[in-house]
Amino acid sequence: MAGGYSLTSGSVTLANQAVTLTFVNPAAAPNVDLEFRRFWVGQSNNMAPVNLRVQINTQVTAFPTLVSATPTKLFGSDAASVITGNTTGAAGTSGINASAEGAGAKTVIWADVFGSSNGWLLIPTPEETIEVSAGAAHGLGFHLPAAPGTLTAWAFGCVWLER
Repeated sequence: MAGGYSLTSGSVTLANQAVTLTFVNPAAAPNVDLEFRRFWVGQSNNMAPVNLRVQINTQVTAFPTLVSATPTKLFGSDAASVITGNTTGAAGTSGINASAEGAGAKTVIWADVFGSSNGWLLIPTPEETIEVSAGAAHGLGFHLPAAPGTLTAWAFGCVWLER
């Protein structure tokens, strides 16, 4: 049941709003915990360089409305993730590119700024990895808190281990 998984998307058109790029909500307890190891976002359109804010946050219900996306195994011998694709953000599900943010409170864990011409990559040191426990009452969102000037050709994702 333990393994490594990614939730990614390439060349996506974002909604013209603050937008959750990826959202992963751990499965109900007892189950595996999720240890997030990498987050990235970039844009491949000819966008004029601007600085954009990015956040990693927890969110309680009501969750974002998402495009269903199923995690991909990083290692061929791993079992399928305990997380499955869904549009609701419910426990045990994942999705990308929110069309609505939901009314649930967001608690910012990590906030940063990046230049759109370079993209953004976060690889936390072992002491900084973000863990979300099975049965937590919240999911983990990777979020642009303001709409970017250009909405097309965005690539983003996250990687986690199930332990």
